[in-house]
Amino acid sequence: MIFDYSALRNLLFKLPPETAHSLAELCLRGAAQTPFLLAAIAKRLASRDPSLKQTLCGLTFNNPIGIAAGFDKNATMIKPLAALGFGFVEVGTLTPKPQLGAAKPRLWRHIEQKSLQNAMGFNNDGLEAAIRRVEKIAPFVIPIGVNLGKNKTTLNKEAIDDYRVGVARAEATADYLVFNLSSPNTPDLRDLQNESFVRELFVMARSITQKPIFLKIAPDLPVGDAIKVSAGAIESGASGIIAANTTNDYSRIEGSDKNGGGLSGAVLTDKSREFFKPIAKELFGKTTLIASGGIMSVGEAWARIKAGASLAQIYTGLIYEGAGFVKTINDGVSAAMKSEGFNSIGEAIGSDIR
Repeated sequence: MIFDYSALRNLLFKLPPETAHSLAELCLRGAAQTPFLLAAIAKRLASRDPSLKQTLCGLTFNNPIGIAAGFDKNATMIKPLAALGFGFVEVGTLTPKPQLGAAKPRLWRHIEQKSLQNAMGFNNDGLEAAIRRVEKIAPFVIPIGVNLGKNKTTLNKEAIDDYRVGVARAEATADYLVFNLSSPNTPDLRDLQNESFVRELFVMARSITQKPIFLKIAPDLPVGDAIKVSAGAIESGASGIIAANTTNDYSRIEGSDKNGGGLSGAVLTDKSREFFKPIAKELFGKTTLIASGGIMSVGEAWARIKAGASLAQIYTGLIYEGAGFVKTINDGVSAAMKSEGFNSIGEAIGSDIR
């Protein structure tokens, strides 16, 4: 690592979580204005193991570890996140109109559980502002995904119109798109995770673009329903499934129900893994699977890859482990591959269920 993150984390954790995030964003944006600093960071942290490289959905991923949506909501940190070693960056969630999100406080740490709880409510600068930022750097050295949602004031019966606006505006610039129907922080949004709406959504999207499009689902769906919805999405044109979003299973942290929102981090690890496995068992080989939720260690990333994930996304782990966490996972996956006799990441993906 470039520095002792534990000392910096102790300082950051004295600040309210959202303030700490804003400070981190300010620092990363500052680094983006200093090319030699970005180059130095990338030299130290970026993985250069060619065995981690793969092509999926026509896109080249230098390594399988990406940053999940929610960290870079407004596409302001893409360059420095690439320098930290991420193989891909997903921005958003973006809504057609800017919105402030929920009232503060809306982000909490559960330090003993190495977890976060967020009830942000899709706060973002709006689709137009964010896509203009992406346009300034696209095409970029790593894939950029754009995660799309609906505005809070948009009724569910009109939700497809918000997603249509998102696809139409973002598709020319984004390398891939994601439909977020699974945030627990927009009222009734998760009700859209039904086979009928999902099929309609992807048929609509495929009438506009041939770019890769993924569906992000919630780990609180009954597994049978999740498989049906995912299969319907794939049959209707989805390129893959991201499993999964945060959980509103508040039994996992005592007292967390008073704040609402979604839990992420170590408290989500086992739930997300066990949710992912049956979906992968059903859909592996038929589509591209991206694992997300509770990936807090090399071992967990490696387990998801062997369970069928072509890619894995982190967020909360970055908060608790620091900038070097991306390199730690990539180096660890490289070492695990070699120790188990795999010559490439492609050979390892789904090896537990083939």
